Amino acid sequence: MSSSNYYQKSLLALSITAFVSFAHAQDEDAVELETFIAEEEVQDDLGLLPTEPVESVFGFGKNLLETPRAVSSISSNMIEALNLSDIDDLVVVSPGAFTQSFFGVAGSLDVRGTAGEVYFRGMRRLDNPGNYPTPLGASDRIDIVRGPATPIMGPAKIGGYLNFVPKSSRAETGQYLEDATGRMKINRGSWDKNIVSAEVGGPMSMGDKSMGYYLYAETENSGSYYENSATDQNIYQASFNMDLSASTRFEFGGMYHEFDGNQVAGWNRLTQDLIDNGTYITGSPTSLDTDGDGRISHAEYDAGDIDQFFFLPDFEAITDDDLKPNQMLTSTGETQLKHYNVLVAPEDLLQNEATTLYFDIFHDLGSGWSLTNKLFYDAYKNLNENAYGFSQFHDSSVIEERLILEYAFEGALSGGIQFSPSIRHTEFEHGDDYIHEYFDRRDLTGPSTALDKRVLATTIDAEYSEYYVGDYTDYGFGVMADLEFGYGLSAILGARYDSVSMNSMTPDDKLLYPEGEDAYAEDTQSGTSWTASFSWASPWGITPYATASSQLTMIAGQGAELTVGNILDEAAMDDSNLLEGGIKGSFLDGRLYAALAYFEQDRTDYNAQSATTNESVETTGTELEVRYVITDDLTFTAAATQIEIVNLNTQEEGSRFTFLGAEDLPNVSPGAFYGGVVNGVVAGPAEKAGIPKNSYSMTLFYSFLENYSVNFSYFHADDTPSGYTGSVTLPSYDLFNMGLGYTTDTWDFSLNLKNITSEKYYRSNFPNLFGTSVVLPEKPFNWEASIAYKF
Repeated sequence: MSSSNYYQKSLLALSITAFVSFAHAQDEDAVELETFIAEEEVQDDLGLLPTEPVESVFGFGKNLLETPRAVSSISSNMIEALNLSDIDDLVVVSPGAFTQSFFGVAGSLDVRGTAGEVYFRGMRRLDNPGNYPTPLGASDRIDIVRGPATPIMGPAKIGGYLNFVPKSSRAETGQYLEDATGRMKINRGSWDKNIVSAEVGGPMSMGDKSMGYYLYAETENSGSYYENSATDQNIYQASFNMDLSASTRFEFGGMYHEFDGNQVAGWNRLTQDLIDNGTYITGSPTSLDTDGDGRISHAEYDAGDIDQFFFLPDFEAITDDDLKPNQMLTSTGETQLKHYNVLVAPEDLLQNEATTLYFDIFHDLGSGWSLTNKLFYDAYKNLNENAYGFSQFHDSSVIEERLILEYAFEGALSGGIQFSPSIRHTEFEHGDDYIHEYFDRRDLTGPSTALDKRVLATTIDAEYSEYYVGDYTDYGFGVMADLEFGYGLSAILGARYDSVSMNSMTPDDKLLYPEGEDAYAEDTQSGTSWTASFSWASPWGITPYATASSQLTMIAGQGAELTVGNILDEAAMDDSNLLEGGIKGSFLDGRLYAALAYFEQDRTDYNAQSATTNESVETTGTELEVRYVITDDLTFTAAATQIEIVNLNTQEEGSRFTFLGAEDLPNVSPGAFYGGVVNGVVAGPAEKAGIPKNSYSMTLFYSFLENYSVNFSYFHADDTPSGYTGSVTLPSYDLFNMGLGYTTDTWDFSLNLKNITSEKYYRSNFPNLFGTSVVLPEKPFNWEASIAYKF
């Protein structure tokens, strides 16, 4: 889509909003007398409007309108009303949230086109790009912050982050639940989806001390649209609040999440004809299982000689004669492939056990001074096995202690200042097994067999491609100031210093190709972060703002590991930079909220890379968000994103390493190399594939006849190259979802329909590396129904 078309559609969205605003104004004229008698308070049942304080950005209790950054908050009521079941669904309610597939696992968002992070109550969790699906149901609110975190929160990635606020008995207003309240809920849906959840919260006391509690539990035992896939998971969450005295309170709790499922690589043997028409190339590879044990070992793959590497190839000059005999399929043909026929074997697994704990103390020192101590722990054990030749494990943990001393003042200059020392210690053990990873040997029209199954490192605890054991400790000190000068002018300034001591070791006896001795690296690296934001709350309800920041980031991998090479090269840390300007506004007596932002952000050291979690990119774009409570019964939201992403390492080198697909080799016969792999260093565009340049969405929610409701959501994404070479294009698509609800004081019923037109659409897997080899075909029409009892 051209820029002019994008802005035409943005203008159309604004015109629709203006029309609905005009219609609402006419309705107000009809009840003019009532309006003049008393201004009616806005009834915002879904929590759309920016009235609640959001601590996850700057920590000064500002709401979204007052926060000079691009942020979207999604309440638990909105999650429930729109049936947002995983983080990939958040794209319908937030700009800048389109996420490429991480082999079918919704771990974290790609915020502004790059891997984001997950925070819990403002504390950064361990990296989770696709280790397990991040649950939404236990959250009271989710904040999507676009751009790197502020200095008070420590090193962070460039794209942004999600902050999860768990359900609690104490609201951010400070009020406890007056009585015990709870709910039991059952969800059923397509492909044998089964979820049961229960929650209860209320007041309690310990002696003469006021307390509150909130407990949440969820269990799922579901099938899947995709072959050989299923999900079993359990989530347990508890939060407690206690007023020790009039000036001191505790907040503590945690979450335990166990997940048992599998990754979904999607379709292999990718061609444009497969995307456009579902036409799949069939055929079997040469058997390499010479010992007959049912799996191919690394030694057998080495003997088979099925890898072909090209350096800066002329694609049209490559023919069948340039390939190796064992790469050729036998008995090739064509057939039509269903979206559920995917690269998953029955024994494939993804298992994760995550534990998160927190203990916070809040103390009012008097005279404007307050002290907050936040203690946080997060850990996971992860095992990932895929028969086609990939396995990995993580056993990692982090503990962080953060102290915040704050002084609030009023006068000609009012605001607050925070001083925050912190210590964050991370331990990791991580193994990756990806050498001899072959997507195309498996014919998806049949089962996984000895023709494609490989001996996996995690099953024999040996022959890993990479293995790291180590830890790192971050000693940081940050200062933030919130200054209000009068006349609506305000500034937020901050700075931070971090010193990180780190070490990583590779045990040589764990590697597939040992080098004779263990590899070890140890170093201490340090750096500074800063932020400066300025805004003006004008008398007309419009707040323009500008933000510039530079934030340190750790180049940690999928299991929070630091590589020996990055430490030796002093490339385990880098800077994330942000320039952002925008306008926010509240109109129509607070019923309409709109935000428009333009941003430029980058992480410039192209030598410091993690392909799965933290790539060096430069991103520019524009984001629009509209939220409108038209009447007490009718709400509307809209979001639009225009984005361009440049791979800085590709731009610097003029090429990059990637796997090649059939569309890259026009003079090679179909199936001529699907028995192995062809890859190389290839010249190509620096622009990142897999993320559409333009996307937009809208939602409507309408309550009627007191107990009934209907919701509608829509999302559009432009076409985009599936991979770095651009040889396969994923078409644009339009998703329509809708739902019906019925609620009483004690019962809730809902029926939600997703992809109601059964739109065929696809998401790229690792576009820079595997984008022309595999792709994830998405689900067709599906439904989910729920019944809940409230008390």
